Amino acid sequence: MNALETQLASLTALSDLFSVFNGGKHLNRVAEPALWAELEREQENYQALFSALGFELKVDQRGYAWFQLEEANGQVNKTSRRLALLWMCLFDTQADEGKPLSRFMDWRVDNALLTKAHERHKDLLEAEGLALDGFIGLLESAVKLGFAMSHDGHWQLLPAVYRYLEHFESLVTSSDNLLVAQQGEEEDETLEAEQDEEEEA
Repeated sequence: MNALETQLASLTALSDLFSVFNGGKHLNRVAEPALWAELEREQENYQALFSALGFELKVDQRGYAWFQLEEANGQVNKTSRRLALLWMCLFDTQADEGKPLSRFMDWRVDNALLTKAHERHKDLLEAEGLALDGFIGLLESAVKLGFAMSHDGHWQLLPAVYRYLEHFESLVTSSDNLLVAQQGEEEDETLEAEQDEEEEA
């Protein structure tokens, strides 16, 4: 047995992992602990092999992994955009309730919470063509792609949602910084106007 055959023989979950990642799904430690343990055991070898095949395997130590795609087709982009809307509405709703966003895996995402989130963002969601049923239906896509796990009557968000949370937090930070900068400019303009009035007096 040559070196390559030896390496391949040690990658016992190669077929299962490729099937998960190539289908656009995220692997999560919470949802699939055995497969995650195998990935962690041979992470460098899996990454090297997938890289040789033209795939970039990303592994986040918070417990999720995925194939990074440079280009996505129109349907994937549409799904990703709608999932981004789903998470943004949930983050915003829960933040208003005083829930720490970093604890999203502890949230019980049920129809009541989704209805409340949809109601609060109704204009935005309906502009995207998402009535309440379609909004709730996005959780099915989230489950298929490894962002959520379905339980009896509710869903649990999985670590892969961190990918969206980080974007959401960066947008909020950018927005806050822009607001502070604008307020600073307005204060400077007010101060200059007052100084001009004093000089004229």
